[in-house]
Amino acid sequence: MLAFLGFLTVVLMLVLIMTKKASPLVALIAVPVVTGIISCAFFITDPENAPGVIDFMANFKKLGGFITGSSGIGSVAATGVMFIFSILFFGILTDAGTFRPIIKKVLDLVGTDPIKIAIGTAILAAIVHLDGSGAVTFLICVPALLPLYDALGMKRTTLATIVALSAGTMNILPWGGPTIRAATALTAEGQQTDAVAFFMPVLPAVLAGLVCVLVIAVFLGRAEKARLGTVALAGKAYVEPELSDEEKALLRPKLFWVNIILIIAAIAALLKSGFAPAVIFMVFYVLATLINYPKVADSKGRVDAHAKSCLMMCSVLFAAGCFTGIMKGTGMITAMADALVSIIPDTLGRFFPIIVGVVGMPASLLFDPDSFYYGVLPVLAQTAEGFGVAAQSVGRAAILGQMTTGFPVSPLTASTFLLVGLAGVDFGEHQKKTIPMAFIVTIVMLVVAVVTGGVTM
Repeated sequence: MLAFLGFLTVVLMLVLIMTKKASPLVALIAVPVVTGIISCAFFITDPENAPGVIDFMANFKKLGGFITGSSGIGSVAATGVMFIFSILFFGILTDAGTFRPIIKKVLDLVGTDPIKIAIGTAILAAIVHLDGSGAVTFLICVPALLPLYDALGMKRTTLATIVALSAGTMNILPWGGPTIRAATALTAEGQQTDAVAFFMPVLPAVLAGLVCVLVIAVFLGRAEKARLGTVALAGKAYVEPELSDEEKALLRPKLFWVNIILIIAAIAALLKSGFAPAVIFMVFYVLATLINYPKVADSKGRVDAHAKSCLMMCSVLFAAGCFTGIMKGTGMITAMADALVSIIPDTLGRFFPIIVGVVGMPASLLFDPDSFYYGVLPVLAQTAEGFGVAAQSVGRAAILGQMTTGFPVSPLTASTFLLVGLAGVDFGEHQKKTIPMAFIVTIVMLVVAVVTGGVTM
């Protein structure tokens, strides 16, 4: 019953969001709360001291703890702080006019060709994601590219999709979270290996995936070019929008290079300092404020101006914490994993790697990386070994989609909401556009992995 409730929760939430029957904020809270209350009649209250005993009221009282605990809002609290101060940091620099000359220069270099811009977006996101952090990738790429897309009239969903595909494919690298988890889980099952050795057989597949992302970028760029019209683009040039007197008063042209140094320093700190992104953006927000708007009234005015964006992003993030907290705390995610394993027929045992590779990306909508790689993958690997299939092949197939290409569309990862929040796109629209393309990239990598021997049956 817990598995059924878990699948029902995910399906209802996705349907409500993608059909726009409810906002992501409402769906992420209302659906799991309702199914969580129902689940109180089905999960064991105290498995250690009273196995088999179910106490509905005792379970009901635990729901609040599930929501606010370490698996719920507690797990996203630091990310919420990062959201607030990253928005304020980039918002202040935007108000100061830091990005205006940069946008003009980039447009001078790439012209007004959406195809070149789309390809550049994919390459930039891939390079930035070399550090393996989705949050850092989105924080660097989206604010830098969004004004360029807006200047040409390109869809923001196109920006979000291309960045998501590039980051997702690069997330398979050995220092990426999914690959480390998969290698660790299989090592715990007796398959001694390190993350690099585990990854190397699928390197050709990942390279093919990156080529596929570039092809998709070209396709999206052509679609944008056709939508905007070649004639309109040919005659289009970046014209700085007229600013109000209040906006002109906020500009700090003499501080351009100081602000550029701030941005570079923030990026370097994100990549190399070892400090949490929340800490970095808190510090750099203070520096940006003191440098550009040292007067208290001006500083408060900048916070007020960006308060709406902060509130919207953080509210959805904490709602996602509510969702994951209930799903984990009630045991619905564990039950879903057991159910998926149990329905695979024994006759399909030798095809386990293919099955895992195909369902891996969609499974990102159902399982957080810890639940899948530490809970589901070991069971799948052991079962596959019973049919003579190497456990590592199952793991390599999994990393081609599960929380790699799938992470930037999953409601179970905070960075997904960072991406859509920074890009200013609807979560449901982002999913509808990106999920099919992410699945295509996964299938291309899976086919290449099978052909090159990275995944064997």
